[in-house]
Amino acid sequence: MYSFDMERPTSVADAVKALARDEAQPLGGGQTLIPTLKQRLAAPSVLVSLSGIAEMKGVCKTDDGRLSIGGGTTHAMVARNAGDIPGLASLAANIGDPAVRNRGTIGGSLANNDPSACYPAAALATGATVITNSREIAADDYFEGMFATALEEGEIITEIRIPVPEKSAYMKFEQPASRFALVGVFVAKFSDGVRVAVTGASEEGVFRWTEAEEALSANFAPEAVDGLSVSGDGMISDLHGSGAYRAHLVGVMTKRAVAAAS
Repeated sequence: MYSFDMERPTSVADAVKALARDEAQPLGGGQTLIPTLKQRLAAPSVLVSLSGIAEMKGVCKTDDGRLSIGGGTTHAMVARNAGDIPGLASLAANIGDPAVRNRGTIGGSLANNDPSACYPAAALATGATVITNSREIAADDYFEGMFATALEEGEIITEIRIPVPEKSAYMKFEQPASRFALVGVFVAKFSDGVRVAVTGASEEGVFRWTEAEEALSANFAPEAVDGLSVSGDGMISDLHGSGAYRAHLVGVMTKRAVAAAS
């Protein structure tokens, strides 16, 4: 580690001002940033902690029936309070270990957009809206590739608003040491169709499997996915599994998610 200044704002407005300093970087739960600093892969001169901003925490229902989750809400809080979306509550309850779940935040995960993180699949599959200190971004427009998002410099995720599906489930084939997803699939069924989002598999990050969405919109049953497949081209290939293996797991995890949701 190395020396740096620490700012601890108590409001979003103060956090935005602090992030305007040169080489300032926001700090959510720190589950990704702190290890990055230890490895000297990042060297901000100022860390702006978002953990003291009360307005960025909590889970509630909006007037239009969506689930509102503050960007500073921990995984553990999401797991306990997102029961209206069972797939999301289950997803949050199985991130990492208790220490990670009680420190890591949904906003931090979405801002980082790790290609194997779980929340991006939930946001994309439900058609969530990412709300920042300055604008609203539809999930379909938010994710821009591995570790890349539509966020601009100094922009903070203050809230995520999620439409409540009729049925939902998340299934992941996890790497046992890290509990990150080798492949994770979130399925959300709405009155006007089904959305399917896949994380952990592609070199481009989270993506929607549109072919499965069409089949499941016509018949929301695991067998509707039979005969469908995604290409292994462009899939992550590493010591944990080849691209072809991950492509196969996409179909397997999708069928399991549909079965769980049903």
